[in-house]
Amino acid sequence: MSEHYAELLMYVAPEAVQQANQQWLARIFERLNLIRRNADHLDLHGLWLAPELLVTQTCGYPLMTQLRGQVRVIGRPRYELAHSSNGEHCSLLLTRDDNPRVALADFYNSRGVINGYDSNSGMNLLRERLAPLQRDGRFFASVGSSGAHRESLRWLRENLADLAAIDSVTYDYLARFAPQEVAGLRIVTHSAPSPTLPYIGPLQLSDEQVLRIREAMNLALQDLPQVVETLGIQEVLPASEENYQVLLAYQQHAANTGYADLR
Repeated sequence: MSEHYAELLMYVAPEAVQQANQQWLARIFERLNLIRRNADHLDLHGLWLAPELLVTQTCGYPLMTQLRGQVRVIGRPRYELAHSSNGEHCSLLLTRDDNPRVALADFYNSRGVINGYDSNSGMNLLRERLAPLQRDGRFFASVGSSGAHRESLRWLRENLADLAAIDSVTYDYLARFAPQEVAGLRIVTHSAPSPTLPYIGPLQLSDEQVLRIREAMNLALQDLPQVVETLGIQEVLPASEENYQVLLAYQQHAANTGYADLR
């Protein structure tokens, strides 16, 4: 049996989600009669580009800006959660309950926080939504980078920031399994829709191998109803880079309005 890497690191919290991901991967490897290699020594970018990779998940924005033409898209998840369905998700623009600002335009000159500048849900979708509201290329008085969606939520709770864009899948997981992390926060508005985060493998995968991996992922979900219930993933849909072209269109829209950089 050949050995491959496989990790699902885009949604790792709360603990129930991480455990379900591990159960799913184990069953996928059983279905394919493969051995899973330890990938603890690899950073995220190294994992994405490892030739021994079987499957992992990346953000759609890095897929199109950093990984394009270097990986194969295997599919995308169809979540059925409160704010994600039919192969799409969005960002939820959040603030504290006690913030007097109501409409998104009211947050002009407030404090923003993003999880990272390479994030679709934390930055790209937020930039697209703010672009019509910016003035002279600026919307926020300041923008902090927290490093993670959960950290951005903490910034909001602790009054270190006024507005954050949080991946809707992350939010739905936390609202269910760790509601204290979203307590005291409210949704200001939603972003434009976005295809859910893609599952990827190495570029050398053939069409037949991509189909086989995706089928194994779906059969493993059928085997594990408790994983489906925890993750909210009903199936892995076919996908390609073309599905994620819309994210570059959002980027271009913001640039065309004079808001190429979120600030």
